[in-house]
Amino acid sequence: MASQTPKKHQARKRFGQNFLQDQGIIRHIVACIRPKPEQTIVEIGPGLGAITEHLLASTGSLDVVELDRDLLPHLRIAFASYGNNLRIHEADALKFDFSSISSEPNPKSKSLRIVGNLPYNISTPLIFHLLDQADLIEDMHFMLQKEVVLRLAAGAGTNNYGRLSIMAQYFCRVDNLFEVPPEAFDPRPKVDSAIVRMAPYAELPHPAKDFKHFESLVKTGFAQRRKTLRNNLKGIIDDQQLQSLGIDPSIRPERLTVADFVAISNLLN
Repeated sequence: MASQTPKKHQARKRFGQNFLQDQGIIRHIVACIRPKPEQTIVEIGPGLGAITEHLLASTGSLDVVELDRDLLPHLRIAFASYGNNLRIHEADALKFDFSSISSEPNPKSKSLRIVGNLPYNISTPLIFHLLDQADLIEDMHFMLQKEVVLRLAAGAGTNNYGRLSIMAQYFCRVDNLFEVPPEAFDPRPKVDSAIVRMAPYAELPHPAKDFKHFESLVKTGFAQRRKTLRNNLKGIIDDQQLQSLGIDPSIRPERLTVADFVAISNLLN
């Protein structure tokens, strides 16, 4: 339990801060996370500690990554009773090495559970940064702009499906859990939010022979999403090769599944 209530902190626009206030939403998020003792949970951007308090109460210890140094005294005062069991890392999550806080002797073991109310302006690059370390992570629960969550969880053939969907779903099972309205925050954001769960696979269902090639292929495939595969992948793969994989060259890239893009990449490798 928080030991003291620090004085009010003014949200800072340059850090994209919108502090979650709605206790019902906070309890719902924690219920979805289901934190347990002995788990290594890392909270990105704890802010004033609205979720931090519940995570600490459930696990007894927690690592938090916070860039805004003005918030650090608030966290230390509010959770002083936990002593060294609250480990605060003053760092930019976009550059942070999450293997440095893995609890397992083997740094490649999936021991980390990541939680965060992510600033909207860095959410996509931060997700890509974490996907680069997916072999460390058991699961991730994020508060994101609703539009980003829809893109992450979208299925092939839908309007929201694109490069972000494919790269996330290559590594993870992605679930859009529930929406969060602007009035749940202080200050209120101008967009709706949503909670997403991303759980990296123990074994990739569709492994690429050369991941960098696969990544580049997906980027090229969606460079002009209104064009057909034949046009977007011109000079990379021909119609006969696509047809050998059971893929129609005249369709648009959003019709291809993760498995389809991996099949194309693997054929070319």
